[in-house]
Amino acid sequence: MKDTSPITIRRADYTPPAFLVDHIDLHFELDATKSVVTAESSVRRAAEAAADAPLVLNGVELRLLSVSIDGELREDVRVDGEDLIIENVPDQFTLVVQTEIDPTENKSGEGLYLSGGSYCTQCEAQGFRRMTYFPDRPDVMSSYRTTLVASKSDAPTLLSNGNLVASGNLEGGRHFATWEDPHKKPCYLFALVAGRLERLDDSFTTMSGRTVALHVYVEEGNLDQAGHCMESLIKSMKWDEEKFGREYDLDIFMIVAVSFFNMGAMENKGLNIFNTRYVLARPDTATDADFQGVEAVVAHEYFHNWSGNRVTCRDWFQLSLKEGFTVFRDQEFSSDVGSRAVKRIEDVQRLRAAQFREDAGPTAHPIRPDSYQEISNFYTPTVYEKGAEVVRMAYTLLGPDAFRSGCDLYFDRHDGQAVTCDDFVTALEDASSIDLSHFRLWYAQAGTPVVDAHMHHDPDTQTYSITLTQQTDPTPGQS
Repeated sequence: MKDTSPITIRRADYTPPAFLVDHIDLHFELDATKSVVTAESSVRRAAEAAADAPLVLNGVELRLLSVSIDGELREDVRVDGEDLIIENVPDQFTLVVQTEIDPTENKSGEGLYLSGGSYCTQCEAQGFRRMTYFPDRPDVMSSYRTTLVASKSDAPTLLSNGNLVASGNLEGGRHFATWEDPHKKPCYLFALVAGRLERLDDSFTTMSGRTVALHVYVEEGNLDQAGHCMESLIKSMKWDEEKFGREYDLDIFMIVAVSFFNMGAMENKGLNIFNTRYVLARPDTATDADFQGVEAVVAHEYFHNWSGNRVTCRDWFQLSLKEGFTVFRDQEFSSDVGSRAVKRIEDVQRLRAAQFREDAGPTAHPIRPDSYQEISNFYTPTVYEKGAEVVRMAYTLLGPDAFRSGCDLYFDRHDGQAVTCDDFVTALEDASSIDLSHFRLWYAQAGTPVVDAHMHHDPDTQTYSITLTQQTDPTPGQS
């Protein structure tokens, strides 16, 4: 009998990728039941990899049409579970993989799916492997060129990451659009949307004087609810420049807000996708809290452009590196544009209601867990909200100026890299000359510490003393 028990993935077992993909050229022939994906990748063996290491690519529910290396068709490939394995490959080569997928039947919530007559993707955490065979891990970062081909009547709008570099009509009532993203990113940040959408336009001038085109796409009939989303985006871009010195890096930034997106929100590079319930609002149907929520979620996904996209996670154990840090950033944004006191009260209430409960229960885990069996279970209040509080503690310990210097060093030092929580803390240490070795325990220890405060006033000496003791009760796997 086949063993179907879940496999435990451990952080201590991390090994660097044996092969890197410098560039990938994707071609999608979009069809409701038979979409053909052609992926042409520039692959090279990592310097530390064994000379005889096979190429291992990940794929789920794919119909493999062909595999070629340097123009030569390879028949000697084998599929082992979710892995496509190719032996005897050169140190540097061009790999072309062609697959067929069924967007209509894809009910997984990941990869490419068709819903409401439109195509959409969700690739975090491991959805890219549902479109083509690829090393689907965040530490493989590539530049992307993507061409989408579809029926012009069914999908007049064709969107993907990066800048639009070509478009036009084809025979048979079809058309194409080619998008190029020069900034290396992991495949979980890839996205495409194709369908019938309306667009709201605006622009933003960056601190270096570049003009960025801003587009918000919505389903037909929803354009009157997109204005606050656009205003929130512009406000977020300006705030990130002023507070963190982070300038947007493409010629265009796009938001898609559609009811058929099966997640809440996703920070895909240059093409953020939201479910409509998070970002559409107008004064006669939305409350003040709704408008504040739109502002916060648009800011969060935009801020990921640097804290998550330009600098990303080495592996999924480092999820709080991007999510905890970005939650802290969106909390600070909301505090600056609204009431800092009210925002802090709301955040603490949310922390106590959800995260404290998680820390006190059987699923308690550190903000950087040591193992997992299902990656989707990682997206927890601990990783997000407690992760943000740990960043806030670092901000408080270092002070605003030293913290900003540490963040600048972190972004500059690791731009275009996949890194760890330790790299973030090291940048804060190096910029501030403050030893944070003990502070690092927050990344490893689960549970909510209990602090006892004992106070004593001595009238003779006119002194007041406070004695603090702290303890953390045992949590699952940690005594």
